Parts: sequence; structure tokens; C-alpha cells
Amino acid sequence: MIKTIRILYISIAGNTRNFVENLEDYAEDQHQKNSDQPLIELTEISDQSDFADEKSPYFVFVPTYLDGGNGIDNGVKELMTNTMGEYVAYDHNADYCMGIVGSGNRNFNIQFCLTARRYAERFDVPEIAEYELRGTDRDVSRVYQTMIKRAREYEDEQATAKK
Repeated sequence: MIKTIRILYISIAGNTRNFVENLEDYAEDQHQKNSDQPLIELTEISDQSDFADEKSPYFVFVPTYLDGGNGIDNGVKELMTNTMGEYVAYDHNADYCMGIVGSGNRNFNIQFCLTARRYAERFDVPEIAEYELRGTDRDVSRVYQTMIKRAREYEDEQATAKK
């Protein structure tokens, strides 16, 4: 049984931080109603973060910030989220990543949540959910349920791999 879901996140404009804090509050409320519901543990990654060796599973929440190109056929220059990518790539940290959750602005069309898709491909993990800007209450509930489902799948995959 999953007791705690760990989230590593990077927040530039505060939207991602706001969303994961709402997610943490939602999880606490769900846990109060049913103690089988997992809590959320948040870790913010920033340019000031010391890299550490992760030893337990986690999800990554990453916004999309691009500077130049359209991200499709004429290049992409990621802006400000590189520290998160470096953190996940550090040592064996990627081995513990269960999935990526992306955020962005739908006004950017195909580039919406492009960073999350790129991280999922780079680290060979699923992109499990997307939401726009600060998200809605419905997004919080949906992402929470999606993380629980993916965490259970991950546990099953790990158990099967050990056999």
C-alpha cells in the first residue's frame, strides 16, 4: 500500500508550486477521510538545490518555458527548467522516476507541456498528466488519482522485476 507520494518539482512563476501545494492539501483532505489514501511529500528543485542520490520513487512536475524555436521543426531552447533535468539525470535518480506531470499554457498550441513530453522521452518514463497554468480543482483531483494509479503500476513493475 502506498502511504506517501513524493513529488519533485520546479517552479519559475509560482504556478507549479501553487498546483503541487493544492495537491498536497487535497491529499491531506483525502487521507483524513480515508487513511488508505496517500499523502504528498514535496521537494522543490531550484538552481540552489544540492543534488542528492534519490533512493525512493517520485514524480516530476515540470512547467514549459521555451526561448526560441517552435519546439517542433526549427529547434527548441529550454529556459529555466534545465536544473530539474540535470537533477533527474544525476547518478541513478532517473531510475526512481515514476512519471512526469507537465504544465503550460494552451495558447502555445503544440508547445503546450512540451517540456514534460521531452523529459518523458529523455528518461523513458510516462508523461502521466498535464494541466494548464495553475490548474483547477478538477485537475488536482484528476492528477492525484492518476498518480495513485501509476504508483501502483510502478510497484507491480518493481515486484515483477525482482522475480
